[in-house]
Amino acid sequence: MGKRRVFLIVLDSYGIGAEPDADLFGDIGSNTLKTIAGNAAYDTPVMKSMGLFNIDGVVEWAEGVDSPKGAFARLQESSMGKDTTIGHWEMAGLISEKPFPTYPNGFPDDVLTEFVRQTGRGVLCNKPYSGTEVIKDYGVEHIETGDLIVYTSADSVFQIAAHEDIVPVDELYRYCEIARKILAGEHGVGRVIARPFVGEFPNFVRTPRRHDFSLVPPKNTMMDVLTENGYDVYGVGKIYDIFAGKNIQHTQRIENNVDGMNKTIELLDTDFEGLCFVNLVDFDMTYGHRRDIEGYAKAATTFDRQFAEFIEKMSGDDIVMITADHGCDPGFKGTDHTREYVPFIAYGRDIKAGVNLGTRSSFADIAATIQEIFGVNKGTQGTGFWQEIKR
Repeated sequence: MGKRRVFLIVLDSYGIGAEPDADLFGDIGSNTLKTIAGNAAYDTPVMKSMGLFNIDGVVEWAEGVDSPKGAFARLQESSMGKDTTIGHWEMAGLISEKPFPTYPNGFPDDVLTEFVRQTGRGVLCNKPYSGTEVIKDYGVEHIETGDLIVYTSADSVFQIAAHEDIVPVDELYRYCEIARKILAGEHGVGRVIARPFVGEFPNFVRTPRRHDFSLVPPKNTMMDVLTENGYDVYGVGKIYDIFAGKNIQHTQRIENNVDGMNKTIELLDTDFEGLCFVNLVDFDMTYGHRRDIEGYAKAATTFDRQFAEFIEKMSGDDIVMITADHGCDPGFKGTDHTREYVPFIAYGRDIKAGVNLGTRSSFADIAATIQEIFGVNKGTQGTGFWQEIKR
């Protein structure tokens, strides 16, 4: 056997139907895939050939294929949350029994007072807000005063927006590091996010220099186990940020989904043995939260074309896995993530075609399976299924 490589590609927010506890999250009836697949722009023949529409629940409203090329499953989230960090941590083998704190009424005075004291700058907004709207509504005042735009969302996030001409990006990052240290314990939000923007009112534009400052995972993930056993770990997109860089040895920042897949395809030419963990955030950030059904459908179609290119270039021992971290149904109410099952597809020369793994009880089964593939002692949560899908 040659060098084994597993490419785990996360289609951020690509949910496939409400979970049984969706009522606890106000998400009964949500179904991201059903919403986008009903749009004329949606066309994913490669994903369909792998078994996407044969998955439990999906096959009830869509037509699958007679002979799927991949192994496939529906995964249920065990963690109490529906955000990016919790979803990724779980697929890496760490189940979060408590949700991260959220701030629907803004952050408390003691947090902001300390933040102002340490940064020397005032605070504007301090409430849940759309990222594009908040710079439109507070950008001018920010430029005039130098105060920082602090806002949150339905997610566990503390976001700081600042114009690059007023607050240089490195300085904004330093403010985020200050906030990250303050936001610990009961206020330990999942992510502190730098949101730099440029331009003049009313045409402010966010730049690609966003940066996430995450909590360090409190327990081992599959990346820790793989690294300890001498395997390589590559991260593409937000992966480095989501895991606070812990045992992500190589990282590639990306501009968008297309760039992310291009960089992932390029990594097929890289000589390594281990895991390449990829996040494609546009599905969520650009289309799901903005409730852009057609945009989401087009992005899924574009990914499918690039996925075909990826498959064509795979080496004999390569395995590719496709999944998601939560839903964000662009046809559902509000702008929040949605509590949904996620798809799982595995493909490669050593994967049995057409294996229906049914509904699995945790995203952490992915981590357990990847550790089984590499023959390392499982140091995380989850139940592996390598024996069920390997040829």
